[in-house]
Amino acid sequence: MLIFLSLNLILNLTSCGVRKSIKHTPDVKQYSLEVPKVNKINDSTFSFNQNYLTKNKQQLWELYIKGNPLQLGYNNGALTQGLMQKQEEIFFSKVEGFVPSKFKQNLLRNFLKWYNRKMYLNVRNDFQAELYGLSQYSSDTYDFIAPKYLRSLYLHGAHDIGHAMQDLMMVGCTSLAVWNENTEDGDLLIGRNFDFYVGDDFAKNKLVEFVEPEGGIPYLSVSWPGMIGVVSGMNKEGITVTINAGKSKIPLTAKTPISLVTREILQYARNIDEAIAIAKKRKVFVSESILVGSANDKNAVVIEVSPDNFGVYKVENASRVFCTNHFQSDAYKDDKRNQKHIIESHSEYRYEKLQELLQENKKLNPEKMASILRDKSGLKGEKIGYGNEKAINQLLAHHAVIFSPQKKLVWVSSNPYQLGEFVCYDLNEIFSEKRLQNGKFSRSELNIAKDSFVDSSEYENYEHYKIMSSEVNDAINNKDILLTDDLLPYYQSLNPDFWLVYYQSGKYYFNRKEYSKAKVEFEKALSKEITTVPDKENVENYLKKTLKKLR
Repeated sequence: MLIFLSLNLILNLTSCGVRKSIKHTPDVKQYSLEVPKVNKINDSTFSFNQNYLTKNKQQLWELYIKGNPLQLGYNNGALTQGLMQKQEEIFFSKVEGFVPSKFKQNLLRNFLKWYNRKMYLNVRNDFQAELYGLSQYSSDTYDFIAPKYLRSLYLHGAHDIGHAMQDLMMVGCTSLAVWNENTEDGDLLIGRNFDFYVGDDFAKNKLVEFVEPEGGIPYLSVSWPGMIGVVSGMNKEGITVTINAGKSKIPLTAKTPISLVTREILQYARNIDEAIAIAKKRKVFVSESILVGSANDKNAVVIEVSPDNFGVYKVENASRVFCTNHFQSDAYKDDKRNQKHIIESHSEYRYEKLQELLQENKKLNPEKMASILRDKSGLKGEKIGYGNEKAINQLLAHHAVIFSPQKKLVWVSSNPYQLGEFVCYDLNEIFSEKRLQNGKFSRSELNIAKDSFVDSSEYENYEHYKIMSSEVNDAINNKDILLTDDLLPYYQSLNPDFWLVYYQSGKYYFNRKEYSKAKVEFEKALSKEITTVPDKENVENYLKKTLKKLR
């Protein structure tokens, strides 16, 4: 929050820029429009002409829309209005939880208006028209934050802004591409975990979108209601995109949200060279890796973008590409921020874990790829605790996706996390008359079964641990909250291999001046696999302070 307070002077100097951006709305007069009249078939199925929204038995929402940019936005908004408004409520209530002070909320709101004042100048006109149509179905409740259209635009930069402003690394994703000798049939196969966590409620309504734009290539995208950008997707030509956050410095103004760069790649690229050309011409405001797979090239590369640099990582004499959260191209080999991130974060650890898993799993197929994405162990199979960000499966993923670009098949995970059944979609069928004939999206015979871990006592304990973590954290921050003697040992028993349960226990005892107990807990934490170097240093510093108190 200090960063927002420190920008108060800037806000006073830039109010003219704020007012100018608030008045901006895109010119949509060039587009024909039929305002949708939605037909509600039942509580989970809605339609308008050939556009419709339905929920499958795995609880994934499936949306099919077509038309010009403005019509796409209206069709999307009209069909998903209830879901989109719910998503907006969840997101803004989360922000309110982080920033409970009304004064600071107002300061944050004004700052975001200033920070986003030039975003629209960096977004394609057709995407702006689509966002305008979508925004007509936004809630009136949050008009005090910004007008509906600008609010929708800001939300498309939420990933980037959170990443840039606090350097939180809310996204610690893992993705990989394999082909030739590394797959069962020699075809290109891509898997990714999207570890973006804004709470369990935010992840409940996953949306699989099938978009047939008037101009460009039809595509599939996996995200949430209200989102026209792409975080995971594949087009009918077999181009795939997934994004992985990198280490960023704080930019002075928002530019093109990364999800709109990847959306442009999906809608307009047919091969890797075209994808690179699109990414290169867009100005971004955070550092990001974009893993691009291509059926036409039977290859995959990682496009690495940042405000001041651009690189492409291509493998030579190999048939696999890994992407965690650090850059690998020559363009970033001397980047000190990236080098520091490799040393201090969990990115390199997960990269090494992928190498280990590929040694153990030869000739990958979609089922084996799913097992890699679901892997919860550390290096050499070590138990590192559930929810540890050093694991490929951090048990917080919004979704996981598997792509088979040459076959035009996509598998999308269902709740919880990437543990539920993976639902298979065939883009050749979906964007054809066959979909209209059989009236369904998925190829259920190709689905991948849910992970047996979901039915285990360990999973039940992990979910209970998450709930108890909030209770323990409240007690750490409020000395008026006392925990019973048996609560912390029970809390630790729910996730015994995870360093954080001992660190949190140590902080609780330290704040209550029970230094002997705190010492034991901090020493236990240091015996576990701690997520990052800064985390380990925090534990060590607490232990040093504890030992001083005991002298």
